[in-house]
Amino acid sequence: MVRAKSNQELTFMRKAGIIVALAHRAASAAMRAGITTKEVNDIVEDVIRKNGGEPSFKGLYGFPAATCISINSVVVHGIPDDTKLQNGDIVSVDIGASYHGYHGDSAWTYTVGEISNNARELLMIGENALFEGLKMVKAGNHLTDISHAIGEYVYAHNCSVPREFSGHGIGTSVHEDPSVPNFGSVGHGIILEEGMTLAIEPIVLAGKPKIKVMNDGWTVRTKDKSLAVHFEHTIVVTKDGYEILTAWNKEELPDNG
Repeated sequence: MVRAKSNQELTFMRKAGIIVALAHRAASAAMRAGITTKEVNDIVEDVIRKNGGEPSFKGLYGFPAATCISINSVVVHGIPDDTKLQNGDIVSVDIGASYHGYHGDSAWTYTVGEISNNARELLMIGENALFEGLKMVKAGNHLTDISHAIGEYVYAHNCSVPREFSGHGIGTSVHEDPSVPNFGSVGHGIILEEGMTLAIEPIVLAGKPKIKVMNDGWTVRTKDKSLAVHFEHTIVVTKDGYEILTAWNKEELPDNG
C-alpha cells in the first residue's frame, strides 16, 4: 500500500536525506585518480555514521558494503573493492542512509579527471532526465507521467534505459511500493498525493538496453560495454510539485525532532 507520510515521518526523512547529501559531498570530493572504490565507500560510511545515520545498503539483501560504486559500463550494484579510479572514468555512487528507521536514497555520477565528450554528453542527458521526470511530480498527477517524461527525454537523445530497474517508494524500507519505471505512457498508475515519498532514478545507457549480471551476483554491466549513468533523488510530493529531500544545498541537520 502506498501512503502519505506524517509530518514526524517527514522530519526523519529530511534528516536521512541530508545525511545522504553530506555523504555525496564527501564522495564527490574524493573523486581522483588512484583512490580505490573501497576507500570511497569507507569515506561515505564514516560520514553517514558520524552524522547519526546507518548505511541503508549494508546487508540489504546481502549486499556487502555501504555504497554501490559503478564505473563506466557498470550500470548498478558495483561492489567497492581495490579497483583504483583512473582519469577519464565516470563513477556512479549510490548512497542510502537511515535516520530513526527512515531512509534517504540518492545516486549521482561523477567524473575523474578529463572525460570524453561522449561521456560528458551522457552525464548531461542522465541528469536532465531526472529533472524532466521531477517536473511531473505533483499531487493529482499519475505515477507514469513521471515515467513517460524520463523515457521520452532519454529516447529523444538516442539513449536507452534498462527496463529491469526503476525508481521506487521509500520510507521505513529503502524499497517500498510503488515501482517508478523510467519509461511508459502517461496517465497510468496511482494518483500522486501530497506527502508521498519517492526515489526517482533514471539509469541511462549510451548503447542498447541490454544488461548482464556478473559472477559476483551483484555487478550489472551493459552487454555492449557502452557507458551508463545513474541519477537519483528522494523527494516528497507537495500540492504544487515536490521537495527534494537529498538536495546538497541543505547545510546541516535541522534541530527539530
